[in-house]
Amino acid sequence: MTPATGFQKLRFHADDGSEFPEWNKKKLSEVFSKITRKNVDRKIELVLTNSAEHGIIPQREFFDKDIASVENIDGYYILNPNDFVYNPRKSKAAPYGPFQCYYGEIPGVVSPLYTCLHPITKDCSQYLMRYFASAAWHRFVYDNGSVGARHDRVSMTDDILFNIPVEIPCLEEQQKIADFLSAYDKKISLQRERVETLKEQKKGLLQKMFPKKGETVPELRFPGFTGDWEQRKLGDIGSVAMCRRIFKHQTSESGEIPFFKIGTFGGEPDAFITCELFEEFKAKYPYPDKGDILISASGSIGRTVEFTGENEYFQDSNIVWLKHDKSIINPFLRHLYSVVEWAGIEGSTIKRLYNDNILKTEVMLPSVQEQTKIAEMLDGIDSLITLHQRKLETMQEIKKGLLQQMFV
Repeated sequence: MTPATGFQKLRFHADDGSEFPEWNKKKLSEVFSKITRKNVDRKIELVLTNSAEHGIIPQREFFDKDIASVENIDGYYILNPNDFVYNPRKSKAAPYGPFQCYYGEIPGVVSPLYTCLHPITKDCSQYLMRYFASAAWHRFVYDNGSVGARHDRVSMTDDILFNIPVEIPCLEEQQKIADFLSAYDKKISLQRERVETLKEQKKGLLQKMFPKKGETVPELRFPGFTGDWEQRKLGDIGSVAMCRRIFKHQTSESGEIPFFKIGTFGGEPDAFITCELFEEFKAKYPYPDKGDILISASGSIGRTVEFTGENEYFQDSNIVWLKHDKSIINPFLRHLYSVVEWAGIEGSTIKRLYNDNILKTEVMLPSVQEQTKIAEMLDGIDSLITLHQRKLETMQEIKKGLLQQMFV
């Protein structure tokens, strides 16, 4: 692979070292034909979905259940292996919607909300999958499409879709591109498996290092520790604290002190507040200490973040922490939260963990010395998971860069 000028910044060479011909620019209509055949006789019952992260997979695998019933799929399009599907739903992984190839072994059906396409030249399928995984076609959609009435979907007419430009190299270069990216995808897949394996190992350890319901000792213990763990209510060892309420008019889109709501804490701030307001509220009202475990009491209940001590502010009542005595340490509490059975979670549409429910929750506690050992081991696994997760993200960014160099 060598640097190139023109459309592609990186090019492959033929086996004899010679340069491949320049790529041909075609319209999507010259590369695909639209699939219009529907499942009118309902003979095909395999319902597929187009996921940005997982590709075109059976709906049951993605949702853990069937969303569409057999009686309702007569209007679905029939998809054969190596056909393509465009899903206009935008996501972080696919900002202009996933455009993917179906690699199943038998025909399936997909929702008429998708656009289904059949490659005119079958030999191009592997290359086209990589081309549409890149951002090479995004600019055309940006210039000619629209977000429509819904901000989460790209709105395109067939006329715009079938005029998307597609750069096509010769078959030999297509194969070299596909082989190279396929090999890199395998490396990414192996790294993803490492991350998932570590997470499963941690899950297994959590089950063994904390007593099961109705028991007083865990299955797995460090040498030198004996005796029963003590059953306590969280309310016996502490109280629930939260920051003072911040109103919308007190925040801004930019500023000095990050302000986090329920969906953003631990990530990018939702808004900002002034230093003056922060210092006033921090002095007058509860504020977490470094190392306190912030917990989500609404939405994704039980999600935790360790407070780093940085100057930042948190949404009241939805993000709380336990101000506790010395019978429990924060590093252990963070892992305890991942196995705890809360005394009650209320609400039908929006679930909520109220302070009383937190305080009534019963937990099993060992000595502080044993807590320290458990926390150190589980923290070590967390560090390893984070290390491999970052490596995976780096590999994914490298692939994104390679796609930009090859196609954009």
